[in-house]
Amino acid sequence: MRSALATNLRYCHPAVPASFLFKQAAHRRPKRLFLPLRQPPSPPRRLRFSQFPFPLVVVASSSSTMGDTIRSAEVSKPPFSVLFVCLGNICRSPAAEAVFTNIVRKRGIESKFKIDSAGTIGYHEGNPADSRMRAAANKRGIEVTSISRPVRPSDFRDFDLILAMDMQNRDDLLSAFERWSHKEKLPKDAYKKVKLMCSYCKKHSETEVPDPYYGGPQGFEKVLDLLEDGCEVLVDNILSENCQELPIDEGTFSS
Repeated sequence: MRSALATNLRYCHPAVPASFLFKQAAHRRPKRLFLPLRQPPSPPRRLRFSQFPFPLVVVASSSSTMGDTIRSAEVSKPPFSVLFVCLGNICRSPAAEAVFTNIVRKRGIESKFKIDSAGTIGYHEGNPADSRMRAAANKRGIEVTSISRPVRPSDFRDFDLILAMDMQNRDDLLSAFERWSHKEKLPKDAYKKVKLMCSYCKKHSETEVPDPYYGGPQGFEKVLDLLEDGCEVLVDNILSENCQELPIDEGTFSS
């Protein structure tokens, strides 16, 4: 029985070295499968401007461009117009015009304003301001350059604010408006533009700016004191009441 099994084993398991069998098995190993690498995601599709459902906002890339943009926007705003009025337009109102101009120039907002002066009478029309007033103003670094002219009907249409130096000037302005409104096409509420200059003073209790024409040098100094006080407050009130933005410092947007 044993010999028979041994004989049969020769045919079931041929006499082959074991090392050969291992080599054969290695050759029969299945080949490794290499999966393809993942493709990189495609770049996002760019939208055309016409596909945006909202207005496109452009942001300035440099500080200098931003400054230019803001300043160009300010140019579209109409300037606030102020007219100073006294009797002959050679002493008080020319000084008020010069003082106000000097203040806004120092603040860098002169372009925001249209400034002028006039008189309720035309007696001195075409003449420069009184030499005594010009000399007193020059001592304070203020230049008075206006030429006298009378108030005209269009002033009630062209100016946002009309400042009278005293009560008589105010009454004369209101009377003139009443007469002109029947002949000229003027705003019905333009009389509301007329105010007293001293109503803006904080450091002084005077209600009127006195006429220095027949007085001495001290009278001209007093006029300038009142005007400097009132004009400083006037500028602040105009800026706040009309939502005017403060001036932009050029250095802020320098590149």
